[in-house]
Amino acid sequence: MQITNTILMIRPVNFRMNEQTAVNNYFQEEIDAEGTSINAKAQEEFDAFVIVLRDKGVNVVVIDDTKEPDTPDSIFPNNWVSFHANGTVGLYPMFAENRRDERREDVLELLENEGFTIENIMDYTSAEEEGVFLEATGSLLLDRVNKKAYCALSSRAEEELIIEFCEDFDYLPVIFTASQTVDGKRMAIYHTNVMMCLAETFSVICLNAIDDKKEKKNVVAHLKESGKEVITISEEQMHHFAGNMLQVLGADNKRYMVMSTQAYESFTQNQIKSMEKHCEILHSSLNTIETCGGGSARCMMAEVFLPRM
Repeated sequence: MQITNTILMIRPVNFRMNEQTAVNNYFQEEIDAEGTSINAKAQEEFDAFVIVLRDKGVNVVVIDDTKEPDTPDSIFPNNWVSFHANGTVGLYPMFAENRRDERREDVLELLENEGFTIENIMDYTSAEEEGVFLEATGSLLLDRVNKKAYCALSSRAEEELIIEFCEDFDYLPVIFTASQTVDGKRMAIYHTNVMMCLAETFSVICLNAIDDKKEKKNVVAHLKESGKEVITISEEQMHHFAGNMLQVLGADNKRYMVMSTQAYESFTQNQIKSMEKHCEILHSSLNTIETCGGGSARCMMAEVFLPRM
């Protein structure tokens, strides 16, 4: 299966703009508010988002973050863990030191208590000692059916680890460079999943972010070879998180494309119609989370493909 009915989400307790990630996440912005106020707003957005998903029959496993250690980005669990249908869990090396504390063994235990089976753990975290990083499904867009891993190189996605992951999980790497314009300069986009979304039968992608023509052609060729309709977005739409979305399964195996309200409002009617040919759209307001965290709906959802006991 390319998509799942079960999503892991971490409810924040210390959410704020993370100064350690802001050095290369150009989507983050300061908000003039107290930290407690920012966290309270993030919790409101989080809770409303969970309701939107559960109302459609999505199985959302919500785990509360802990106040200690201080993990301001814990709301984005898809960067430290991935769950696979063969019972394997992947643990990943994180660029920001204060994000490494997000990795929690008790989260895996809680999933087992929910009835999921963990057979094996692939732990890549020792790469942090060499300053080499790969931030899970933030960096890796996995076509789980066609066994392709799309990944934009950055300081959070090193080629050697991408290759190692693909060898371990039997994926074909589709590697490229994606950039955004920051103060007139082309800078690497921190995560692949802010410029590209991979659904069962289509992909939403900011092709303008791929400056190299051969790389762009290669990415499109792989998507079309896999039977995906390619829906393109502009760099401006990308900055409204129009690429940061996830397709999920709801009740009766109905498909939904999940995004923020900001992302939804950035789409043209033609783009919305193109997506709605494939599935229904769900959206929820995530303005505080997006502004301070530099991530959106997709970053908040870690897909659980683990088998049931």
